[in-house]
Amino acid sequence: MNEFQGKRIVLGVTGGVAAYKAAELVRLLVKAGAEVDVVLTAAGAQFVGAATFQALTGRRVWQALWDERMDNGMAHIDLTRGAAALLVAPATADFLAKLSHGFADDLLSTLCLARDCPLLVAPAMNRQMWENPATRRNVAQLGADGVRVLGPAHGEQACGEVGDGRMLEAAELLDDLYASLQAKTLSGKRVLLTAGPTFEALDPVRGLTNSSSGKMGFSLARACVEVGAEVTLIAGPVALATPRGVRRVDVQSALQMRDAVMRTVSGQDVFVGVAAVADYRPRQVAADKVKKGTASLVLELDANPDILAEVAALPDAPFCVGFAAESRDLAMYAEGKRVAKKLGLVVGNLVQDGLGGDTNAVTLFDAAGAHVLPPADKVEVARGIVAHIVALMEKSHGQA
Repeated sequence: MNEFQGKRIVLGVTGGVAAYKAAELVRLLVKAGAEVDVVLTAAGAQFVGAATFQALTGRRVWQALWDERMDNGMAHIDLTRGAAALLVAPATADFLAKLSHGFADDLLSTLCLARDCPLLVAPAMNRQMWENPATRRNVAQLGADGVRVLGPAHGEQACGEVGDGRMLEAAELLDDLYASLQAKTLSGKRVLLTAGPTFEALDPVRGLTNSSSGKMGFSLARACVEVGAEVTLIAGPVALATPRGVRRVDVQSALQMRDAVMRTVSGQDVFVGVAAVADYRPRQVAADKVKKGTASLVLELDANPDILAEVAALPDAPFCVGFAAESRDLAMYAEGKRVAKKLGLVVGNLVQDGLGGDTNAVTLFDAAGAHVLPPADKVEVARGIVAHIVALMEKSHGQA
């Protein structure tokens, strides 16, 4: 994905051992299409040298306040002009203190004062430094000044201690940086999603399930957070990391998923039923493992509840989005599902185009017709779906 294509990012690197993560962040930014200008403090250069960042960016590194490459001698002003964002990672306790009090004694701190773009900082320090009242005051002041603070994380630190203060990983910073640049079109909205398969137990070790990976639902949850929504994700049994900023509820069976949805749906603005919920469950669940003893096994099955239809039928139903994964006749089945359940939108795809994989090709069915999204990574497809949901909700609100 070229998420940062056409964007220039200024990355400040200060003097902490987490500077090694900044090198990986630069690599990811360049891979995502960004132009990256690295501003390296004298202390930062003690951990990772300028040659490393120059090799990764293909651009010379900025270090001196009086750098003569700027004809007007104003690198401290001109470097952020036209940049999408200025991110300081790692941001040490010392640098946060300087920034919160407006000090400008080197190129990076001066840039932060004279910037013409959003400023983000990723703290990295020992847990006691992070917990120190002075640091807490400085961070609070930066937040009040409109600086976005990313992290820190909890975990093992270079000093061998464990606690808050660890800098976020490069991939997490990349996601947060991307989200910070997006219009918050779902700000103030609450979104509830289901994702993954369900597992309908036959006995303590066996069950009925399907090949849904949950990747589409998790990508949609991430895309909703990026545009400012408060997101709750009810997930079947999947091996996926929770997207940052998402509240996750884990379930196993269709009945558990239905109960979790109905407990949570009140007050939600959008419900997206992405989960591949099993249509049937065994009528009886064996208390002990069923032994292999006969050539055949007869199962009696009961129908599971239709969670999406139940939510859509609520008197104060949220805007409901369904998914239709079909092996053939996609348009007929997807549109039929939208009309029968009175849904605002159905996302349709052929199972051979995306079930369980990392990419997808979908068609969006709404009252105005069918809208094809080009095949892409599931995160990119999710962003397209969310943009369409926002447009439909804005149109509906305008007609109300």
